[in-house]
Amino acid sequence: MRRLVIGNWKMNRTVPETVALVGSLLARLSPAADREIAIAPPFTALSAVAPLLKGSAVLLAAQDLFWQDEGPYTGEISGVMLQDVGVSYVLVAHSERRRHLEETDRIAGLKVRAALRTGLKPVLCVGEDEVERASGRAFTVVRAQVARGLEGCVPGEASRLQVAYEPVWAIGTGRAASPAQAAEMHDLIRQELRAVLKDSARAVRVLYGGSVTPDNVDELMPAPGIDGLLVGGASLHAEQFARIASYR
Repeated sequence: MRRLVIGNWKMNRTVPETVALVGSLLARLSPAADREIAIAPPFTALSAVAPLLKGSAVLLAAQDLFWQDEGPYTGEISGVMLQDVGVSYVLVAHSERRRHLEETDRIAGLKVRAALRTGLKPVLCVGEDEVERASGRAFTVVRAQVARGLEGCVPGEASRLQVAYEPVWAIGTGRAASPAQAAEMHDLIRQELRAVLKDSARAVRVLYGGSVTPDNVDELMPAPGIDGLLVGGASLHAEQFARIASYR
């Protein structure tokens, strides 16, 4: 299984800034047979970035999508539109959308289905917050997020699915989960994947996200069950993201 590293730029960079950052990043990256690399710039920059990435070692991702393919949904972006512009991967239910926009597990499931229906590869984001971890509910929360987010998925779709474990208490805090904590939760996620997708669950990549930096990437990646990374702040700096994507 090829590993996957995705840079999530969130609500950062104008189109000219994005083009400059992509140029700097491409100059630092080279193809690697054992991993895929993708970046998720803002919606406004997708059309400008797509031709820059063509033929390169980097794929295009999007940060969100709507659960319908078209219709009277002002301000939303469909999977059809994303595929049309050249997007391969799409994040679903990132913790910031769950927290700030009150996205639910039901919405996450609808978006996963929409991504699969329109030819995209969804990255379902799951993870507990600090209170849930402190109260001993982390496993219960994450297990439910996986089950509800993948409701309706069938074994034949497993190879197009990704799950990203992003402990909310680690995002943007500089406090990454330890390799042991990440491995423990990834094992739990893998158990739930087997319950949903049976033997095909082995084809699903489980990524880690949460304060990934050049300083901790080489410690995180050997941890059992980590099939890739979802990188936030560090992906906005070409040198840092290139170092992370080139983990040893």
